[in-house]
Amino acid sequence: MNQTPHQPVRRPISAAHAQARLLDAADELFYREGVRNVGVDSLVARAGVNKMSLYRQFESKDALLLAYLERQDACFWEKFDTSIAKHPDAPRLQLPQFLRDWAQRASVPDYRGCPFVNVAAEFADPEHPARQFVLRNKTRLLTRITEIAGASGVADPLTLAYGIALMIEGCYAASQTYGPGHPMLAAAADCVAAMIDRAERLQPG
Repeated sequence: MNQTPHQPVRRPISAAHAQARLLDAADELFYREGVRNVGVDSLVARAGVNKMSLYRQFESKDALLLAYLERQDACFWEKFDTSIAKHPDAPRLQLPQFLRDWAQRASVPDYRGCPFVNVAAEFADPEHPARQFVLRNKTRLLTRITEIAGASGVADPLTLAYGIALMIEGCYAASQTYGPGHPMLAAAADCVAAMIDRAERLQPG
């Protein structure tokens, strides 16, 4: 008697597992290909779930985008704080260290620059929730840079912070125009250190 081969039963995945899979897919696809280039079909296929799972967890692609940005934000600040913590008692060394560590990360072939810059470039409406999220991330970064510049003892921390923030944003762009791992990227830390040194020399008295 012929017997039908036993088919393994596919167990439904939990909501938390589906959410994690979708976020992992967004991390990969949004960052590599751009948000607007990635459709819902591609996301659910990469995550190994169905569309119903996506809409149960995130309601919309925009909601998934915001969750992606939240995860990227947490990742960014973890890396930033790790760099700063390498010089707890020497604030003038902290921002060059951040750029030094960043240059190492930017040397890998699949580096696609800053995810927040990438998202901002895709959404023209400054009121879009994703653009607002990017603004919050960048505003917080400028605040942190200003605080560190002030702790470095310069007379005008805000002006120095503006210059360093511009340097960082330029580095993100250069990593894509010149390519990951270009020697120019490794020079960023020395450039920031020189900016701090110059700001110190310009103090009155």
